[in-house]
Amino acid sequence: MQVSESFRIAVSTLRAHKVRSLLTVIGTVIGVMSVVTVVSVIEGVNKYVSERLVEEGSNTFYVDQFGLITDYEQYLEALKRKELTLDDARALERLSPSVEAAGAVAGSAKDVRYRSRSVSGVRVLGVDEGYETVQRLEVESGRLLSREDILRKRAACIIGVDVVRKLFSGIDPLGKEVRVGRHTFRIIGVGEKKGSLLGQSQDNFVTIPITSFQKAFGSRSPVTLVAKAKNQASLQIAQDEARSILRARRKVPFSKPDDFSIMSTETFMEIYRKFTSAAYMATIGIASLSLFVGGIVIMNIMLVSVTERTKEIGIRKAVGATRGEIMVQFLIESLILSGSGGIVGVLLGVAVATLIAQVSPLPATIRLWAIVTGLIVACGVGTFFGIYPARRAATQDPIVALRYE
Repeated sequence: MQVSESFRIAVSTLRAHKVRSLLTVIGTVIGVMSVVTVVSVIEGVNKYVSERLVEEGSNTFYVDQFGLITDYEQYLEALKRKELTLDDARALERLSPSVEAAGAVAGSAKDVRYRSRSVSGVRVLGVDEGYETVQRLEVESGRLLSREDILRKRAACIIGVDVVRKLFSGIDPLGKEVRVGRHTFRIIGVGEKKGSLLGQSQDNFVTIPITSFQKAFGSRSPVTLVAKAKNQASLQIAQDEARSILRARRKVPFSKPDDFSIMSTETFMEIYRKFTSAAYMATIGIASLSLFVGGIVIMNIMLVSVTERTKEIGIRKAVGATRGEIMVQFLIESLILSGSGGIVGVLLGVAVATLIAQVSPLPATIRLWAIVTGLIVACGVGTFFGIYPARRAATQDPIVALRYE
């Protein structure tokens, strides 16, 4: 019997039991849909995060007191460390040949008020001119903070466009005074619009001189140093130089570990990759379980089909059908079931990933390899779990099969 004829018979048989065929492929659909959806979302987020980190600067690194804390004991130990200062930033810029610029930043969340309007949870950043250089800060109107603003501890500020929209609808904010916490600052600039990062607005901020920040909100606020290497190739050298300079300034003994932490964009990407790898593994586990259950269901339904069609098998063998032809017949039916489940799963996975990208801050990128892998795995499940029922049908005695009622 030709394969095309076997395919036609398989399709007609499955169409005769539409509901049973539909219920059979649900496990395969769920498994493939899970893989395509999660891979698409993770790939989209990977691409988005990589692009944003590149925008931050691939030759930028950060130094802070705490670093990446993973448990409470590490946090308690970090609290004992000496705080970083503005002078440390100036020392990096002055003493490290590989550092192009260095700055300092301290931050807190405060309420910002203008007359009767207020915004809560605004990021208040105390920065120096070095930070503005490293982070390439720009303004839509007005000007950036100057060295004089920082040295004289002026009550000047730059606000983000979200703060402008909420407090100054239809009003030019330049020159106006706002209350940041319990302190008054005069607006000298409006920051360039940055958009959002994974649903979090990057324009809900107020930037003030770091000296004014420490004066208004306390000098005990942790200071983070931000430095920019002269180029990507010298990034590691710049970090090593920064480590040596800070250890010398902080009088860290040779036998003791650093009492500060140095991180680059690559550090953040490595952490992110570990997180997404865990998500991939969890998805593979869920999808594997769904596909396994789907395969068991397919095998069970095919065994039922073999039993129901015992007499048909006997007749076909009596008229000359070989074992191979019978086996191919049932394998094709199994493949059609799993393959159709794979196709539906891919379509649903793409649809769900697209929907997530539209209604949530998570981006999605549809990868061809994820679609192809989903279809191949689905067909593989159909083949693997269809072999036993097909072999059982092929090895039946035609005389016994013809007598079956």
